[in-house]
Amino acid sequence: MRYLIIGGGLAAAKAVEGIREHDPDAPITLVTEENHLPYERPPLSKDVLLGKAGAQAAFPHPPEWYTEQGVTSILGDPVVALDPTARTATLRGGTGLVWDRALLATGSSVRPLRVPGADLPGIHYLRTLDDSLSLRDGLRESRDVVIVGGGWIGLEVAAAARANDCRVTLIEPQAVPLERVVGPQIGAWFGELHAAHGVRLRLGTGVVGFTGSDRVNGVVTDGDVTVPADLVVVGVGIRPRTELAEAAGAVVEDGVVTDARLRTSLDGVWAAGDVARWDSALFGRRLRVEHWANAHDGGLAAGRSMAGADVHYDPVPFFYSDQYEAGLEYAGYVASDSPAELVVRGDPLSGEFMAFWTEPAGSGVRVLAGMHVNTWDTMDAVQSLIRGRIAVDSRRLADPSVPLADLAG
Repeated sequence: MRYLIIGGGLAAAKAVEGIREHDPDAPITLVTEENHLPYERPPLSKDVLLGKAGAQAAFPHPPEWYTEQGVTSILGDPVVALDPTARTATLRGGTGLVWDRALLATGSSVRPLRVPGADLPGIHYLRTLDDSLSLRDGLRESRDVVIVGGGWIGLEVAAAARANDCRVTLIEPQAVPLERVVGPQIGAWFGELHAAHGVRLRLGTGVVGFTGSDRVNGVVTDGDVTVPADLVVVGVGIRPRTELAEAAGAVVEDGVVTDARLRTSLDGVWAAGDVARWDSALFGRRLRVEHWANAHDGGLAAGRSMAGADVHYDPVPFFYSDQYEAGLEYAGYVASDSPAELVVRGDPLSGEFMAFWTEPAGSGVRVLAGMHVNTWDTMDAVQSLIRGRIAVDSRRLADPSVPLADLAG
């Protein structure tokens, strides 16, 4: 059996682990687009960007680990064509590879902001390790930083910029940061957190262009206001890298469609991480999740599945974020069209609270997702509530004196 892993993120690294659990000797070829071995992304917007850790903090394994695992690593020469019938792959440099089972772990790429001046130097995106290192250096040298987009990346970068004592303006077209993700009430809490740390918020405002000649010096809003900037970070979303899968004939639907074993519609081809859209029995729909835990768990599951293990991938999605003194974890899934109701446990003004997104169930509510802020050791109970799909009393759910384990049990 010859394995081919296409991708350079955490899902690719974990897939090697999964394969080796069940197939210790078969050859594995790992092909990346960047000139790096697989790395994970959370440090790029956290400790690496803050300068608390070096680039090595992003790598789950040192180079010698891949040698010990019998992996042939081809860096910076990505797969540009995949033939699932002939079981071959062609690299950008023209090399051909033969495989028996292949994994698409191609991840995602940033959505560019296409407005006048968008190609000026000094405008950054944050997706790769090199992006993070470049931005880290830029923040150390900049005074006026503008963040375009109030999503998770935008907020984490804003916190890093303030840690560098930059003057920070965050521009977001929604009424509050993260409104589509956590709703208006919790989104407002995030806005207040950043405002309290000196971030100037321009909400309900879009960007129509950038000014500057040799380098960006301003951001033009749709209100015809120019915000001074000597560095800009754009974070307006990402998209799955499905081009290779589409060209090979895979079924693609906002991601590469897989079954619960992470097998694609192409015989011998699996998918994992940001690019995969898998069948979730727990949530009764196909899911595609762009967070660390999915790359970690999905890559491992795909590797095991490729090596013949009986895998049924159906996790509760999970992610975490650190912003200033606020550490948070989130588990669950709420569809964009869901009329979920918010239940808050504790006092957000204290900086320690939980939030639950629920739907009606009998005489109570069913938990779809839960988040804690500085309220640790609760995620196991939150995930039990989600997996149990049981009806709970919303008043008890909101009461910090009632242990979550009591509700889950």
